[in-house]
Amino acid sequence: MPNEDQDNEQGATPVTPAHRRRRLAVPVIAAAVALVIGVAGGASAVKMMRPTPEMAPVTPVAISAMPASSLITIKGKVAEIYGNKFVLQDESGKALVETGRAGEDEDLVAKDEAVTVQGRFDDGFVHASYLVRQDGRTEALRPPKGPPHRRFADFDHRP
Repeated sequence: MPNEDQDNEQGATPVTPAHRRRRLAVPVIAAAVALVIGVAGGASAVKMMRPTPEMAPVTPVAISAMPASSLITIKGKVAEIYGNKFVLQDESGKALVETGRAGEDEDLVAKDEAVTVQGRFDDGFVHASYLVRQDGRTEALRPPKGPPHRRFADFDHRP
């Protein structure tokens, strides 16, 4: 196959530099567009995967009026304790509060202790993020950036 830049024996016209530039511009423009689409898609994917900030309203709501799947603050007395969960009771009702790993030793709260809990009400119980005691001390119960990542070695334990 003859080279397009050189004249061949059949007398074809030579390729001009403008035609050569035009022929190279199409793939370059296509690659640039693909790169821009990839960057935009990657940025939006990172934004969607980022954990949402969790700031509950400061004003406590009644336990009977907790909206489903929302950030809430509730205040009451600890009625019962079950491992890392406890039942918080106010004048309007009771709520099961899940404290995660922070409450596994059962020393986080005491029965009849007055506390304020900030967290997310979902699946029938409150996933507590912060526990505020009567004297104003606040305890963060969950890591601020979501659950910790497991190391690769943790996945290697097979029965």
